[in-house]
Amino acid sequence: MERQGEMGLEVLSLTYCPVPLLSPAAMACHLVSQDGKHDPVPLPNGIAVVLGRGPETRVADKKCSRKQVELLADYKQQAVRVTQLGVNPTSVDNQELGQGKSATLREGQTLWLVNRSYPHGLRFLALAHSPRKTLLDFFSSKRQPQLEGDKDEDEEHPHKRLKAPSPSEEDEEEDDIVATKLRQLQDTAAQAQGAKSGAAPQPLGGSWSLPPHPQDSWEQHSKLLVFTKEGVMPSTKVAGFDLDGTIITTQSGKVFPTSPDDWRILYPEVPQKLKQLQREGYKIIIFTNQLGISRGRLRPEVFKAKAEAVVGQLGLPIQVLVATGTGIYRKPVLGMWDHLCQKANGGLSVSIQHSLYVGDAAGRPPNWAPGHKKKDFSCSDRLFALNAALPFHTPEEFFLGWAPAPFQLPAFDPRHLDPDGPLYDPPNALLVWPTPELVVAVGFPAAGKSTFLKRHLVPAGYAYANRDTLGSWQKCLAACTAALRQGKSAAVDNTNPDLESRRRYIECAQDAGVPCRCFLFMATLEQAKHNNRFRDMTETGHVSVTDVVLNTYKSKFVAPALSEGFSQILQVHFVPRFPDARLAALYRQFSDG
Repeated sequence: MERQGEMGLEVLSLTYCPVPLLSPAAMACHLVSQDGKHDPVPLPNGIAVVLGRGPETRVADKKCSRKQVELLADYKQQAVRVTQLGVNPTSVDNQELGQGKSATLREGQTLWLVNRSYPHGLRFLALAHSPRKTLLDFFSSKRQPQLEGDKDEDEEHPHKRLKAPSPSEEDEEEDDIVATKLRQLQDTAAQAQGAKSGAAPQPLGGSWSLPPHPQDSWEQHSKLLVFTKEGVMPSTKVAGFDLDGTIITTQSGKVFPTSPDDWRILYPEVPQKLKQLQREGYKIIIFTNQLGISRGRLRPEVFKAKAEAVVGQLGLPIQVLVATGTGIYRKPVLGMWDHLCQKANGGLSVSIQHSLYVGDAAGRPPNWAPGHKKKDFSCSDRLFALNAALPFHTPEEFFLGWAPAPFQLPAFDPRHLDPDGPLYDPPNALLVWPTPELVVAVGFPAAGKSTFLKRHLVPAGYAYANRDTLGSWQKCLAACTAALRQGKSAAVDNTNPDLESRRRYIECAQDAGVPCRCFLFMATLEQAKHNNRFRDMTETGHVSVTDVVLNTYKSKFVAPALSEGFSQILQVHFVPRFPDARLAALYRQFSDG
């Protein structure tokens, strides 16, 4: 295939080539463990290498055969043929092979040794002694320092050799341009190779099939603002960052900015680290919570100007996602991440394992490092990464290379709730009583009382009394009294935290000559808060419960006892059950830092 390239180069028989175009003798190939569990495994040209469970890979999983895969490197094509030998599946990216089947592995793709575990990548390298020029040499206008004399003179007078100049900002900018041109040529080569083979390769990182964003733009989607800088490219690799405390801090040194201009870049290392990520094919995105916008303390146009100024100073094409209020878009909930993946990345699927997230709200305790006496104000950034399964770093770890600091996750973890757990204890108790009775619910607001009673008792004929709908406890008591007089059972759905609030219903049951049972809902304060946030995100038409109401219940709560007059106390557990997988996945996300 021969054609004129976009950069004026004549391209002949192009092959996707992430290293210089060298002869096989000047190259080396290694299989590299992506989780760093073992040393790189050399793959000689044209010689089959068999790998599996054993000391070389440090894989002890018995589902992985000792002879799981055969790898045959082809240095000319810069690819490796992978053949599955074991019984359990080996995969190349999302393609499962099957025993005896083969696939081609190239740089940028992932080899999963067995059962989507033990990820490995491919690395072709030019040998150090090779005299060949790289593509960077041809693109760059920079030249190696010249000698003042010929070779013999230099040997006689080594002091005459010029020193290599230190890199300047112009040099670094030119490096960025050169690296971009190299990626464009590689992508063009991949496109040509794909057309030749009938495949449709998608390079890891930026895509040759999608153009850069044409101009600076803002979009609004309910409580989400999206800024896309001119030149932003879709990519399968995403480097996400929080804004305040991660990319910038206050110029004044105060916790909160005193004016829209009160900011500076957090560390000198930030711009160069971001430029390095861009050279490596990452799409750089800022995810920031700005609750002050919806609360009227921060005008949207003021924050927009600030965001554009920060991006301008960084000097890179960056996308900024801004959660302006509570709800689905606010970190740590994944609304912003989902928007990126589904609507703001040019249709490219994001590779979680090749992406990362950096933020300062990491749940670090007081004195987590010398000079850092205060604890982190929250854990929302770490939980955002945890919800998305993204590798997480603090700014100090990522930009400065500090060792990971200690941290603490919230006490309530929504991922650990068992949808198949017991509904109540004791498990042998009757949920619905065969004769008339009065059931008194006790528990936090948003502990699941209404849902449980309506699902299990109301269909069995119990009269239902709720203060939110009837307006007062007196009306609830009257409704229960009327039901018992008619020979029906009744259930009162209020929080009933103390002795006084429960005694009136116990006396009502005693007057009617029927037993009174207590249904104690076991959800904790943190779980009730989580349930309330979930309800706010998924339901309409109900009044949200404030933290003041929840904390007031906690302060008044007295554990119910049989001595109060209850015939039985049933402990009711919160067992999450949802009509669809989307709601179940949302519930299992951390929703508050």
